[in-house]
Amino acid sequence: MNALVSIECAHAGLSEARAAALARFCAQKLDLPDPAEVSITFVSDDDMAQLNEKHRGKIGPTDVLSFECDNLDDGFPEDGEVFEAGDIIVAPKVAARQAEELGHTFTEEVDTLLVHGILHLLGYDHIEDADAEEMQTAQDALLAAWWATTEGAVHAR
Repeated sequence: MNALVSIECAHAGLSEARAAALARFCAQKLDLPDPAEVSITFVSDDDMAQLNEKHRGKIGPTDVLSFECDNLDDGFPEDGEVFEAGDIIVAPKVAARQAEELGHTFTEEVDTLLVHGILHLLGYDHIEDADAEEMQTAQDALLAAWWATTEGAVHAR
């Protein structure tokens, strides 16, 4: 998977390389076709609040938004065209606040939000309880596998 990562709102501990590596890891674990592509953008709280209001009708910034491009129901391209999974938008300042509230590291929170966003791009949802349980199980499994790798290891737990 090709991950196009853009940091428009810097935060200590935020890494383009780590975000791209995590996206590639998830793509491999979820059997996404190659070539596949996702864009990941880290934005300010103000920008996230605008997106949240425009696309969800909710006031204030949220932690992560996902915008699907190519729909999985349409199948994967067979002629070498890129499967465009979609766009993931993350607000690092929201992630930092949530990490503190939840008692884990900023890196763990960003990893969690990215995996959550990727799963949304692949059709997972958490509106119904059964779907939420399925998504949480997939998210937990991906994160545990990622954190068990040398590249994904997090040190302050």
